[in-house]
Amino acid sequence: MKGYTLKWCIPSSYEGKLMREFLIDQQLSKRTLTAVKFDGGRITINGKEENVRHPLTSGDILEVRFPEEKASETLVAERIPLSIVYEDDDVLVVDKPWGMKTIPTKDEPTGSLANAILGYFNQMDLSSTVHIVTRLDKDTSGLVLVAKHRHVHHLFSLQQMGREINRTYEAFAEGVMNGYGSIEEPIGRKADSIIEREVRSDGQYALTHYNVEKQFPEFAHLELKLETGRTHQIRVHLSFIGHPLAGDDLYGGSVKLIGRQALHCKRLHFFHPIMNIWMNLECPLPDDMRMLYRQ
Repeated sequence: MKGYTLKWCIPSSYEGKLMREFLIDQQLSKRTLTAVKFDGGRITINGKEENVRHPLTSGDILEVRFPEEKASETLVAERIPLSIVYEDDDVLVVDKPWGMKTIPTKDEPTGSLANAILGYFNQMDLSSTVHIVTRLDKDTSGLVLVAKHRHVHHLFSLQQMGREINRTYEAFAEGVMNGYGSIEEPIGRKADSIIEREVRSDGQYALTHYNVEKQFPEFAHLELKLETGRTHQIRVHLSFIGHPLAGDDLYGGSVKLIGRQALHCKRLHFFHPIMNIWMNLECPLPDDMRMLYRQ
């Protein structure tokens, strides 16, 4: 199995400093360093194994080989085709079709995106489990960001806390909407449901921005950006202002024009934590949403 490694050339600013200090500055967590030490990893300086108290010299080549990861015994690897938009040694971005869960559930343990990704990793002989960074509802299509190692997932988690991973959505909402606007309303679980959310005073802060791209007789084509990532946020906010998503019968939308919520994550903008560059990835609307242009 192919393991995961990271390699650095030590800059002059770390001359004489301990390796531990450099690794902490690279945001390797103490938990990760402990796993490297005790669970089968390896740290070398210029090819020789050293511990984190080793003093560094400018130009040293520091390499960290991380322990192999094992997937949960409950996650079943499946050979399900993936629509891969981008991939490198650290990151995978896929275009998830609607109708596919992002992660399996107890009642539906197979057929999810996570099952498909684990099957792909096994096919590629990667010793990694599935680290999904951005999730989508079952009937929402579009881009999903996946880390190929727990350390990369940790770095993305830090970005998420700083709201540095940005997603842009396309949607079709019922009724006539004007221009652009923002919906700033708290969202919480509906008292009598384990699935539904609603705007409620004791909910979590949520902010959604929308812009009308084109107005049709029965619905508006929207572009949306989120400042927060609450469950069902776009669906709940649009329903709250009287413009539920077309096809979203859970939140008051009609299935007359489309059989699922007309919501698609079309763009991902994020900072690659290993390559240290900003990335902007896009994928087109799926056919069922594109058909709404012909209504």
